[in-house]
Amino acid sequence: MDILVALENNSGSIHRMSLEALAAGQKLASEMNLSLSMLAMGKNGGDLAENAGKFNAEEVLLLENPLLDNYSSDGYSQAITSVLEQEKPRFVFMGHTYMVRDFLPRVSARLQIPFVSDVIQFRIDDGAPVFTKQVFNAKLGADIVSQSKGATLVSFQSAAYQSDQAEAGAAAIRSISIEMDSSAVKTQSEEPFKEEAGGVDLTNAEIIVSIGRGIGKEENIPIVNALVDALGAELGSSRPIVDSGWLEPSRQIGSSGQNVAPKLYLALGISGAIQHVVGMKGSKNIVAINKDSEAPIFEIADYGIVGDILEIIPKLSEAVQAAKN
Repeated sequence: MDILVALENNSGSIHRMSLEALAAGQKLASEMNLSLSMLAMGKNGGDLAENAGKFNAEEVLLLENPLLDNYSSDGYSQAITSVLEQEKPRFVFMGHTYMVRDFLPRVSARLQIPFVSDVIQFRIDDGAPVFTKQVFNAKLGADIVSQSKGATLVSFQSAAYQSDQAEAGAAAIRSISIEMDSSAVKTQSEEPFKEEAGGVDLTNAEIIVSIGRGIGKEENIPIVNALVDALGAELGSSRPIVDSGWLEPSRQIGSSGQNVAPKLYLALGISGAIQHVVGMKGSKNIVAINKDSEAPIFEIADYGIVGDILEIIPKLSEAVQAAKN
């Protein structure tokens, strides 16, 4: 086995970031003529495997075990370690989710194999993949080549690759089994992590309206909320808004916040500093509104409007409402 994409189980469906990792895996498989398989496990693993079987891969490994029905770092690290020892893949691809950050370093330590985390892209150089990750608060890119004689663990940053780039196909499902020590599972998970108490998860939002310094003051945020409601969107922000205490930290997008990839991202009064851009550059359509025509955000925007957001937002909200009616 060459490439194994370990899928994160989202109640039987495939987590968006796992599809992004699959797209990366398919790209590497195509460029280096390698085989690719997927791993489905956890509660509703059969449903996950069935969904995974609709994508282009050699096979889907289905691992069912009661100890994996509820996530625990002990159980998942034990399971992945055993699968790697049994199947011996060269590369293991996963999305850089909270869960992966929790358990995959344990696998790296147990097997003494490298874990290249938060990768944004790769290229082939001299017959080997070169993985790039951002360092120094995204100011520099570090190229990493694995010299591992065993597997290399790789996690991909959100939106490094697009989930809709994952190629459809038909993959056979193969059930596998491993020995698991129940006494080694010493932790118990609580409810799945949410970005905030209200259950908002910006990483899964299809439309995000995000505000920056251009909003002026906290009292102007209700104007934006009207647009958010009209679009059925989620509200995000750049770091200065959170630092000012106007929105909770879970709304922050960027290198020190969340990485998002919605279908539509409205950047309102956001200058476009690199720390913010790294968190939303994977958005499929970016619309920027800023009164500074030289704002860096316009360099990555698909559509740009130069103007005062406090004048434009109310009119935009009215137009959206009129279109809905």
